Amino acid sequence: MAAAAALEAVAPTGALWGLVQDFVMGQQEGPADQVAADVKSGSYTVLQVVEALGSSLENPEPRTRARGIQLLSQVLLQCHSLLLEKEVVHLILFYENRLKDHHLVIPSVLQGLRALSLCVSLPPGLAVSVLKAIFQEVHVQSLPQVDRHTVYSIITNFMRTREEELKGLGADFTFGFIQVMDGEKDPRNLLVAFHIVHDLISRDYSLGPFVEELFEVTSCYFPIDFTPPPNDPHGIQREDLILSLRAVLASTPRFAEFLLPLLIEKVDSEILSAKLDSLQTLNACCSVYGQKELKDFLPSLWASVRREVFQTASERVEAEGLAALHSLTACLSRSVLRADAEDLLDSFLSNILQDCRHHLCEPDMKLVWPSAKLLQAAAGASARACDHITSNVLPLLLEQFHKHSQRRTILEMILGFLKLQQKWSCEDKDERPLSGFKDQLCSLVFMALTDPNTQLQLVGIRTLTVLGAQPGLLSSGDLELAVGHLYRLSFLEEESQSCRVAALEASGTLATLYPLAFSSHLVPKLAEELCLGESDLARGDGPTKHSQHLCCLQALSAVSTHPSLVKETLPLLLQHLCQMNKGNMAAGPNEVIAVCQSLQQVAEKCQLDPESCWYFHQTAIPCLLALAVQASMPGKEHSVLRKVLLEDEVLAAMVSVIGTATTHLSPDLAAQSVTRIVPLFLDGNISFLPENSFPCRFQPFQDGSSGQRRLVALLMAFVCSLPRNVEIPQLNQLMRELLELSCCDSCPFSSTAAAKCFAGLLNKHPAGQQLDEFLQLAVDKVEAGLGSGPCRTQAFTLLLWVTKALLLRYHPLSSCLTDRLMGLLSDPELGPAAADGFSLLMSDCTDVLTRAGHAEVRIMFRQRFFTDNVPALVQGFHAAPQDVKPNYLKGLSHVLNRLPKPVLLPELPTLLSLLLEALSCPDSVVQLSTLSCLQPLLLEAPQVMSLHIDTLVTKFLNLSSSPSMAVRIAALQCMHALTRLPTPVLLPYKPQVIRALAKPLDDKKRLVRKEAVSARGEWFLLGSPGS
Repeated sequence: MAAAAALEAVAPTGALWGLVQDFVMGQQEGPADQVAADVKSGSYTVLQVVEALGSSLENPEPRTRARGIQLLSQVLLQCHSLLLEKEVVHLILFYENRLKDHHLVIPSVLQGLRALSLCVSLPPGLAVSVLKAIFQEVHVQSLPQVDRHTVYSIITNFMRTREEELKGLGADFTFGFIQVMDGEKDPRNLLVAFHIVHDLISRDYSLGPFVEELFEVTSCYFPIDFTPPPNDPHGIQREDLILSLRAVLASTPRFAEFLLPLLIEKVDSEILSAKLDSLQTLNACCSVYGQKELKDFLPSLWASVRREVFQTASERVEAEGLAALHSLTACLSRSVLRADAEDLLDSFLSNILQDCRHHLCEPDMKLVWPSAKLLQAAAGASARACDHITSNVLPLLLEQFHKHSQRRTILEMILGFLKLQQKWSCEDKDERPLSGFKDQLCSLVFMALTDPNTQLQLVGIRTLTVLGAQPGLLSSGDLELAVGHLYRLSFLEEESQSCRVAALEASGTLATLYPLAFSSHLVPKLAEELCLGESDLARGDGPTKHSQHLCCLQALSAVSTHPSLVKETLPLLLQHLCQMNKGNMAAGPNEVIAVCQSLQQVAEKCQLDPESCWYFHQTAIPCLLALAVQASMPGKEHSVLRKVLLEDEVLAAMVSVIGTATTHLSPDLAAQSVTRIVPLFLDGNISFLPENSFPCRFQPFQDGSSGQRRLVALLMAFVCSLPRNVEIPQLNQLMRELLELSCCDSCPFSSTAAAKCFAGLLNKHPAGQQLDEFLQLAVDKVEAGLGSGPCRTQAFTLLLWVTKALLLRYHPLSSCLTDRLMGLLSDPELGPAAADGFSLLMSDCTDVLTRAGHAEVRIMFRQRFFTDNVPALVQGFHAAPQDVKPNYLKGLSHVLNRLPKPVLLPELPTLLSLLLEALSCPDSVVQLSTLSCLQPLLLEAPQVMSLHIDTLVTKFLNLSSSPSMAVRIAALQCMHALTRLPTPVLLPYKPQVIRALAKPLDDKKRLVRKEAVSARGEWFLLGSPGS
């Protein structure tokens, strides 16, 4: 029995010895992992491993000792968490002793020390002991890269876990690390070394007398000049090294006396990358430096920055120079001064002013913009700097405005300084520098607004906006004048469109700040203009009057940026619409649509304020519904407007207003509104409508007239824009009525509106039995309608919208409905419409099923649709008869055209042949969709596209003569994009293409000629030097 027990005890040790021999003598790598696994499982202890390695560790042959220590180190790397404190002590003493061994042994020793540096049970004092041993015994820079990296890892590990112990070493630790890093060249190691230096400084390790040495050992790499090798597996980029080194150099003010001369030297060099890196580093340093560090170098720094901005040919260098000047000024601005100390900011700004002011007065204005940029960069750094520079520069610029012919340039510079004053105007200041110039500024701005030069007017409008944004600069008289000018500019002719748009934008901005001024001086004028417009429309005056009427509507919506103004402008717009309805003015669809567009813009502005949003909703929606209901009533006498209100495009404009007014309602207020609007359509409850005496009942679902049914579009706009958690009354009845109307063949517009409304409600409905019932009703209705009869088109439209509603929310039934839709591609009657249906499934809608309207739209629904359905489309294309194939190509083209390009690129090789075949399809919609899909692919996948160059050139050139202008333009854009393919592939086709592109140069359409010139020019340059 005793012998058996002894054998069992020896057996594992014998197996371990065998593994050790295989690794050490047999040069096999696998046993190391096996030993580590056995130690982790408890089969052996680390002590047993050391005992088994005994002879190897004492072997006189260095390579054998190295293999033995390597095995132990690999085991420790995987099992260091299992070590006891006593074991760690003995192992560290062993490894420290081995640092004096043969150089072949050192790499394995360092790996073991790295493992031990990760031990949680490391006793105090041993971290310092290990690092002292490494600093003393190892010449790190003579080691291979991987072993140097191991040393950096040991230091990093100890700095992370034994910080206080290492700080006890004082400056000796810093000096030791300097010796370790000195001469490092490998970018992988440098990244770690820079990180260690940054931690040394940021965590307050003692640098002692070695500040300059630490600076020298890192700054020798500045500026970084590193180009990663091709296919570099480590992925280290030049930018990584630049940012790591910059973090070190800019981490402490103690480097300033050494770093600033270096930066000045590199800025003054001829190397662009060195200039950029130096200016960016200076920018970073300014966040930690103070006046003391900068004082001696300010003149040289200013001279270098000034020269780069005045003389550079690089916009990037100029931008970095201005950013550095901004940071320097900000640094000087935030330094706290003693009472007797020199104020460096004032002297620095005086130098800038001295060197730049005179350039602002030069007749040729050669350096006027560089000077202005420098002054503005400094002024933007602090309120003090801004006041100092503005008070010196502004009088000069105001004087120059009246003297100089380049008044727009002068005003743009003034505008730049005003914007900076606006930036700092939020600070409490007793004196505002602009106060003394406000009369001159206002006079100058009003002069610019009345100038015939459009560009000067534009700058004047922007300047007025900035002036108005600063408190106390515009008196009540100035405001009245400003409003008058904006009113005049809002009615400029078409050739001054840019000024008119700018004036409307400025009106909106200033109306937010001065609602009373606009209420007193602008709104009454617009109301008067609107009345004049009504009489002009009644007389049927010409297009000029119509244009003024449109400008008036746009101005009213533009100033509706304050709740008090909305309460004045909204009634005016609604009253104007009612006047159209009551009078006999010649109001066509365009006039009504213009009013609706203005109402929609007001609704958009109200969305930012819940109170205004609710006011708009409860004021505008009942009025619009009342007008529409009245227009839908049968009667012998109709106003001109009544027929107009029921036209498709007018109802679409009203849909936009109602949808916009509903999307931002709070759930509580939306619930109030829904209890009135849904009963209006289901029960004819008109009690909440203004002027609600109608000749007959409003019953759009129950035997209503065609006019009444068309108004279901307005119901759709409302209920499909409600928040999802708003309960809709009589929902079951409403869904059944919508379903019934959606398959009614009397009015395509109303049946489509009903289908969209049904789909919108389905999309938001929570999962459950009721949703399943609605879906079953819809499927039954679709199948019955698609069978035969007059309602096939309506049933197809219902199928399409229900499919989209379910597709967006990832409902399981969407795949079945998509298959049904795909089956219709072979239908002789519905096939082309089914192909176009794929465009609707993949597109974003504007009126229903939108994220803004709270629809459930899952991310990446397009990608999912592509993955699930494109293989079936491709298979169907190959199996389809020849006369049906175009439908499949059209559907596929629509799907691919709206798919994110990163998803399409991997599938391109298999789908490209079908896309090329789609270009031969006679349908111009298919051609245009396919060309739109191919153009970005030519830029993003040139190698794949190059394989089909012959086909591409032929088909694009053929389509450049298409009857469709849009196709011709798209084909020429693709010909242009072809030049991004590899030049050797294109050169054989160059003569043919240049000859063929001569024809579209004479196209009757200017836009086609423009694309032909662009494409032909690129083909001409192919193969030329520098192309």
